[in-house]
Amino acid sequence: MASKQRHYQADIIVVGAGLVGLSAIIALAGTGKRVVLVDAKSQPNIEKLNQDYDTRVYAITPSTERWLKELGVWSYLDQARVNPVQDMLLWHPESDAPMTLSAEDARLSDLGCIVENQNLMRSLWCRLDALNVELKLGQQCDVIDRNEEAVVMRLADGQSISASLVVAADGVQSFVRKQAGIATHDKDFNQTALVANFTVQSPHHAAARQWFAPHDTLALLPLPDKQVSMVWSVSTKVAAELLLLDTDTLIERVEAKAQCAGLGRFTIVSSVQSFPLRQMTATKLISDRVALIGDAAHQVHPMAGQGANLGFRDVMMLEDMLTRTHRLSDIGEESFLRTYERNRKADVLSMNTLTSGLDQLFASQSTMLKKMTGLGMDYLDKQTFFKQLLIKQAVA
Repeated sequence: MASKQRHYQADIIVVGAGLVGLSAIIALAGTGKRVVLVDAKSQPNIEKLNQDYDTRVYAITPSTERWLKELGVWSYLDQARVNPVQDMLLWHPESDAPMTLSAEDARLSDLGCIVENQNLMRSLWCRLDALNVELKLGQQCDVIDRNEEAVVMRLADGQSISASLVVAADGVQSFVRKQAGIATHDKDFNQTALVANFTVQSPHHAAARQWFAPHDTLALLPLPDKQVSMVWSVSTKVAAELLLLDTDTLIERVEAKAQCAGLGRFTIVSSVQSFPLRQMTATKLISDRVALIGDAAHQVHPMAGQGANLGFRDVMMLEDMLTRTHRLSDIGEESFLRTYERNRKADVLSMNTLTSGLDQLFASQSTMLKKMTGLGMDYLDKQTFFKQLLIKQAVA
């Protein structure tokens, strides 16, 4: 609900209407707080989904799915366009066969599901439209003033908002983070991800497939209608070469890479998109009356496919803390924010270590290390107990 007021009083301002920002405004409104959503873009048209599947998809974990159901978001999804993941098949050049992580082995109904960006965005907007939430859309943040009692945000059109807390969900180039003076640690992997959708000749059996090689990771994620979503992460130089290939040649390269997968012939059904791979981590997740979430706080390598889930877990933490905090407490004061930062840092560090570590491991030029990695995957594939631990970590 957009307001004509020149000044608005709230408890929380959420800046950014991406996936994480929208989930935050829904979740935090559910705690009984007065919330305002601010974004420079206008609300998108959400009447219907494009017929073609998005090239941008997310691997949603069971815990994230449960949470989105609790928020009332999941019921708005077009379920026919959501594909469960029953198995993960992982190949390494030195291993004889893929390591298989199965939902059945872990006594789970599935390992997660693949959801398109447009489907999830539409469901979030639909849920938000059902709430009585103040929206300041199409409005650029101009100035953020903070003092001991409150934060005041001034918008480009002259409106202002006072609140106890600003939650920054405004992406990697976060205006709020910069205004708060929070620096970042940045790492350029000198890699580029190519994304595209294909139909395949043989059923994918709801299996996510991934091939690891030095600075070369190919993932094929299952979509409905015998389609797969490709995320191929390669060096920026190789990516430039692949982008110059004609369609038939590119298909041949993908088929050659995935020839052991049993998917048969590939047919491309989308354009090929590309984006550079970088890791960004804010040096702090908080400042005076400011908390960072999602890509404003951290951007990770897509190798583990956990970027969206990591951002959603930021929101889950804030929601849980607000639920357990007395309604008269100052939610922008230092001890509250430090508790949030302390609780989230370990998860972010773990994900950064995992993705960077995997990239370095599979890129190693050591023949012995390559062999040991292959033998290790072969060994783990035979150890049900350890595979169950890996699965539980992956679906948390």
